[in-house]
Amino acid sequence: MSTRRTYRWPQPLDGQRQRLWYGGDYNPDQWPEEIWDDDIRLMRKAKVNLVSLGIFSWAKIETSDGVFDFDWLDRIVGKLGKAGIAVDMASATASPPMWLTQKHPEVLWRDERGDICWPGARQHWRPTSPVFREYALRLCRQMAEHFKDNPYVVSWHVSNEYGCHNRFDYSDDAMCAFQKWCKARYGTIEAVNDAWGTSFWAQRMNDFSEIIPPRFIGEGNFMNPGKLLDFKRFSSDALKDFYKAERDTLAQITPDKPLTTNFMVSTGGTPLDYDDWGDEVDFVSNDHYFVPGEQHLDELAWSASLVDGIARKKPWFLMENSTGAVNWRPVNYRKEPGQTVRDALAHVAMGADAVCYFQWRQSRAGAEKFHSAMVPHAGENSQIFRDVCELGDDLRKLSEAGLEGTELKKSSVAIVFDYQSEWATEHSANPTQKVRHFTEPLDWFRAFADLGITADMVPMRSDWDTYEVAVLPCVYLLSEVDSNRIRRYVSNGGKLFVTYYTGISDEHDHVWLGGYPGSIRDVVGVRSEEFTPMGDDFPGALDHLNLSNGAVAHDLADWITSTSPDATVLAAYQAEERTGMNDVPAIVVNPFGTGKCVYVGCKLGRDGLRLSLPQALDEMGVGYPREADAGHVLRVERKSEDGRRTFLFYFNRGDDDVKVEFEGEIVVSSLVQSETRNTASISPNGVLIVKGQ
Repeated sequence: MSTRRTYRWPQPLDGQRQRLWYGGDYNPDQWPEEIWDDDIRLMRKAKVNLVSLGIFSWAKIETSDGVFDFDWLDRIVGKLGKAGIAVDMASATASPPMWLTQKHPEVLWRDERGDICWPGARQHWRPTSPVFREYALRLCRQMAEHFKDNPYVVSWHVSNEYGCHNRFDYSDDAMCAFQKWCKARYGTIEAVNDAWGTSFWAQRMNDFSEIIPPRFIGEGNFMNPGKLLDFKRFSSDALKDFYKAERDTLAQITPDKPLTTNFMVSTGGTPLDYDDWGDEVDFVSNDHYFVPGEQHLDELAWSASLVDGIARKKPWFLMENSTGAVNWRPVNYRKEPGQTVRDALAHVAMGADAVCYFQWRQSRAGAEKFHSAMVPHAGENSQIFRDVCELGDDLRKLSEAGLEGTELKKSSVAIVFDYQSEWATEHSANPTQKVRHFTEPLDWFRAFADLGITADMVPMRSDWDTYEVAVLPCVYLLSEVDSNRIRRYVSNGGKLFVTYYTGISDEHDHVWLGGYPGSIRDVVGVRSEEFTPMGDDFPGALDHLNLSNGAVAHDLADWITSTSPDATVLAAYQAEERTGMNDVPAIVVNPFGTGKCVYVGCKLGRDGLRLSLPQALDEMGVGYPREADAGHVLRVERKSEDGRRTFLFYFNRGDDDVKVEFEGEIVVSSLVQSETRNTASISPNGVLIVKGQ
């Protein structure tokens, strides 16, 4: 396991006190210079104190091969700094300029069919190209040398959203790098053959030179799943190695400036192993864009909690979010009134000490011209800009009250997220394409929230085994090491939830034999012989299963054929005899050592989990709020290390006003009506923040 870099946070400009950072991506090179002074006036009005510069400015900085122009960048950095606005300076390497790709088309990545990704968008480079690395690191050196003594640059923003468009490259450069990666990981080609199970379909290899990326093999065919899994690992590592090369080049010249790069953590954001990457940044940063609809707040809180887990509860940086609509969905919904402020404060509740947007001023031209911004097309006289100013004032109040540096309080419940299990469940030759790892943790997070418990989202490598309750939701891959860790946790008194599709295979995607879940059957107390997929793709197909507790299962269930002698069945299926599922156990509690494990053998979704959790928690001896309306409010607490400063955040999760009781001083309220000194009514999309007494 790699060593995590020492945590370092961007420090305020000379003469300023530390407060929550606030701002966004700023692209002054898109605008004539007469706009710049007005931008700074509006930034001051909104209480912006930081902007990210130069993210996609390579062509403006290095105008031709080896010819650099920093004059325009110096002018805007100077204007910002004199106005008290710090700069998070990008390495500017995210997208190469046209002169570079025309001179060196070999830096462009290729898809699985061998077709070139031509310039015209962004991130059209391959991380394994030695030519591209040479040019990118030259730019990093130039940037670092130029700004090393600039007092207004407080941090480095290395590249941008690695893997957003160039996650996979199938070029010959990638092939050579993949061969070296496999040799470093396995040592011998025999070990690769064993890991990939190449005796199947005559895929055995005699030498590392026979390893090729998982290129196109024909429609409807199935790629070796072990190779696919390792290629995803390699692709994450290849991009990480490129990031580290940029980071180290910048750090060598400017050792006093902390460095980060923006992750993309969300329910579907799994291109890279962000927990692994979390070891390599000085502070964790994330880009998050809201999911419209009824899960909007919950998905945001889920994602932000996972970022907090990746950051190991150190304050983290929300590098991008949106004031309103994005531009890249089929339908780009606007935010409802109150959601711009509420969303930002929800990230803050979950541990963010910085709130930034893409972008400061909405573009007039280009692919993202309809992506919302802090200053919209409508200008200063707009609701969005008024919301931006309101948020700036809220963040000022929280800073003055002492929020910065506090951390998200540890929950009693940890829900585990595993990037590599997600990658393995994406493969096409699995029991069903309707089940993936990433959907299950969100269902559990929402179900616990419905009971009034705000769980922590934690990566598999983290300290999930120090929580009172842990959940392993569809953690498809379990190594022997992790299986033994689970065994110790429960044996020593831990209370564990395990779901279907957990512990199916080891780290090489080799199935654990003897029945599912192979490596931890003794812990869960069940043995399943087959999967029961459900669907509606032919008449009479089994499309759901009713449980005896009133819940309904969809998509996948385990055919549990035996349970341990000490196990208790909490719910069974009620189905027609022909299905073979009638009276089959669905939810089972099993004592193991001094702890207990509840096994949920089917996909219940949020509603089914909410209905089933109370009995399961009672069986485990775990307390939870008993009030009928406990789940109407998302309650989050941040506190200082010494416990002297506590901040309570209350968010309305529903469509009706909710009443909360609190103790302490109101610091921020949005869409809130105070009723008495210690009670308040929070409207939909509202938030109340109280400093504890």
